[in-house]
Amino acid sequence: MTVSTTDVHTSIPEFDRADRMRKSLKHAGVSVNEMAEYLGITRETVSRYANHADVKVPLQTMRLWALRTGVPLEWLQSGTTPNGPRGDGRRTSADEAQDARSLD
Repeated sequence: MTVSTTDVHTSIPEFDRADRMRKSLKHAGVSVNEMAEYLGITRETVSRYANHADVKVPLQTMRLWALRTGVPLEWLQSGTTPNGPRGDGRRTSADEAQDARSLD
């Protein structure tokens, strides 16, 4: 059986802010307890930020989180970087599609 490219559906998962916060902790090797102590907030609050995208995170907390984990603030907030989604200046087809949708 052969599979044509029209039979294959690909998708790229989107990561919300909570996903990026959680991933940044793992990437930096920072525990929830360490981040809570660094930020001067409770462990439960850090966990809430990293697990619930609908929870409002103060800008100062986002700045400190980005600083502690070594990720760009813009990426932490929106999933993009000043040089493109991967930080290398290249754009993906998803970027092109998003641009097209924003023109509608």
